[in-house]
Amino acid sequence: MSSSHLKRLAMPRSWALPRKHGGVWVTKPRPCGHSLDRCMALTVILRDVLGIAGNKREVKRLLATRKVLVDGRIETDPLRGVGLMDVLTIGEDNYRCVLDENGKLRYRKVGSKDAAWKVCRIDDKTTVRGGSTQYNLHDGRNIIDDGAKTYNTGDSLRISLPEQKVLEHFVFEQGATAYLVGGQHIGSLATVDERVEKRSSMPNEVQFSDFGTVERNVFVVGNTVLPGIEVVS
Repeated sequence: MSSSHLKRLAMPRSWALPRKHGGVWVTKPRPCGHSLDRCMALTVILRDVLGIAGNKREVKRLLATRKVLVDGRIETDPLRGVGLMDVLTIGEDNYRCVLDENGKLRYRKVGSKDAAWKVCRIDDKTTVRGGSTQYNLHDGRNIIDDGAKTYNTGDSLRISLPEQKVLEHFVFEQGATAYLVGGQHIGSLATVDERVEKRSSMPNEVQFSDFGTVERNVFVVGNTVLPGIEVVS
């Protein structure tokens, strides 16, 4: 069995593909900054989700034209994973990967201006040689900042594509607009009421007006407009 495939019955629930139709196997993305349940391979997106290609051979031909970009950079690997908040460009069309209210990965059309940036959550930060701070973002990329500005874990950054320049900083605080990427209200927007830090091994919690969830399910997006996303509070 090839490591580039997995059985459809075992694929993540976030993949909006039929489990019992379309064959036994489905293409698996190469290991990348996104977890397996937060991204899909370009082959699957172009062929099965968007229907732009009829088969894998047509996918390879399309990629060979060098008109397919991921986050503003030309992509020719059919196994490249395109995940949460990534921007996929195919010719003149642009798509942003989001999660819908059922927790399924969707590739929603966006305009050229919106395709020039993405929002990344800061999952961790470390101090590197020279005293600079390295921010580890949710999509696997790292940004090193040697300036006076300080960002905290849980905050989000709106960055330009493909330059990765920080355009805007969204603080994880009371009143912040959050995009839910897990839990019962997945795929919706809500306003943070309180961030509860636990002094134990238990995960931190976030309270909203009429519900709560664990911190890992919260993705602060500020006033960013996400296509097809519902506001719940």
